[in-house]
Amino acid sequence: MKTLSQIGIMASFCGLSLVTLSACQQQSPQYGYIEGETMGTSYHIRYDQSAAVDAETIQAKVDERLVQINDSMSTYQDNSLITKFNLLPPGQALPLDPDFISVLTMSKEVYKASQGAFDPTVMPLIETWGFGGKLSVDKLQSPPSETDIAKAKALIDFDSVQLSGDSLSKTKPGVELDFSAIAKGYGVDAIADVLAREYQINNYMVEIGGEVATSGVNEQSKPWQIAIDAPLSDSTVNSRKPIAVVRQPSRTSKQQDHMHIATSGNYRNHVIFNGVSYSHTIDPIKGVPVVNGVPSVTVAANSVALADAWATALTAMPYEQALKVADQQNIAALFVVSRLPAGEAAKTLDDWEVVETPAMQAFRGTKTSK
Repeated sequence: MKTLSQIGIMASFCGLSLVTLSACQQQSPQYGYIEGETMGTSYHIRYDQSAAVDAETIQAKVDERLVQINDSMSTYQDNSLITKFNLLPPGQALPLDPDFISVLTMSKEVYKASQGAFDPTVMPLIETWGFGGKLSVDKLQSPPSETDIAKAKALIDFDSVQLSGDSLSKTKPGVELDFSAIAKGYGVDAIADVLAREYQINNYMVEIGGEVATSGVNEQSKPWQIAIDAPLSDSTVNSRKPIAVVRQPSRTSKQQDHMHIATSGNYRNHVIFNGVSYSHTIDPIKGVPVVNGVPSVTVAANSVALADAWATALTAMPYEQALKVADQQNIAALFVVSRLPAGEAAKTLDDWEVVETPAMQAFRGTKTSK
């Protein structure tokens, strides 16, 4: 989405599930707007500009902060910390910065709680299957051999990544990290922190690649709200159809209201082969594309980074397992699942059902049952 005046902040996590900001449809002279490029996508900031600071100054600080994060965790930069770690031999330690340590710590948390469904060392399997984008029927007809999959799985071992103080090492050769499933969320948190701490801006919306943080109220003095699009595979920017809305909770306490959400899904990059739906997402435990996974899942958490990681973890599981894990871990998750028999493509809103965990029902103030 490119049109600011409509504030249709529409973005996709890994080109998959769409998120649309629908709370404010009118421009306000009291609210400013900033946009830029980062992490292979774009960022958008809508904020209360009553603070005595110009947009150029804010954007310069935001860009500086994002450069720091990319210098730490971008696998596309030869001199980034994560690239240096990926090239390290076993037993050699690399000093880390606070950003890297924070993301690594959160990743370990979600890795353990999801029983390995979220694993930043999964890239060898993705490369073995030959996609980071769209899964093809050809690949399913001629999949990697069991030997190829076993070789890739041997390089997937997040437990072999060891943090000691502020230094990181690995116990197994060839193990590499990729934080792409959490870094955008962390970037959103970092920008929100810049707005609040550096400039005392408490009313804002920040988005990077579909991951969103909001605080306070929008220009209508109402809590922000995010519309979740139905996962229609043939939808476009102009034909999106919202199926649910997540509103920032209003509280009576003096504590500033916040919302941190992320959406992930498989509906754009999946194929149906012999009546079975396969997603582009790899199950790091089984080493194969996820079968009958969740078309779209939105997670609300204490930070956008955690929401980002959990949304990824839940799409790396079959639906029933994802729902069970989300319930057990008290994750505020909203699933959009098909009402149709397996193998049939959903084409209308009526083909979809919204299923919420109790934690998401509490967050949204809804009473729908699973």
